[in-house]
Amino acid sequence: MRFLLDVCAASRSMRETLIALGHDVFSAAEHTPTASDAELLGQALAQDRILVTEDKDFGDLVFAQRLAHPCIIRFTEMAVADKVAAMQELIDHHADAMQAGNIIVVSRNRVRIRRQTR
Repeated sequence: MRFLLDVCAASRSMRETLIALGHDVFSAAEHTPTASDAELLGQALAQDRILVTEDKDFGDLVFAQRLAHPCIIRFTEMAVADKVAAMQELIDHHADAMQAGNIIVVSRNRVRIRRQTR
C-alpha cells in the first residue's frame, strides 16, 4: 500500500514500520511540511495514497466541503507506540476497507470505519 503521513502523524517509528512491512511511504514532515490540509488531501488522492493523520480538519474537507478523498486514517488520543501497533492491526484486518477509500478513525479501544459511498 501507499501512505502519506501528515506532519502530525509522521513519527519515525510509524514511517520505519510501514517501510519495513514493504509499503511505500511519503512523509509530509520531510517533504511538504507547510502544505495545507486541502493540498495534502489532493496529493494523497492524486498519488493513490492512504492519508494518515491526527487532524480532525480533514473531516470538514470531506464531509462539509464534499472533496474527493482516498482512505483517511485518523488516530485520536494515542501514544506513538499504540498508533504503530494499531496501524499493523489495520493492515492485517482491514486492508480491504483501507483500499476502498473509507474513513477510518482509530482510538485506544475502537476502530470506526465509515464506508465510502460512491
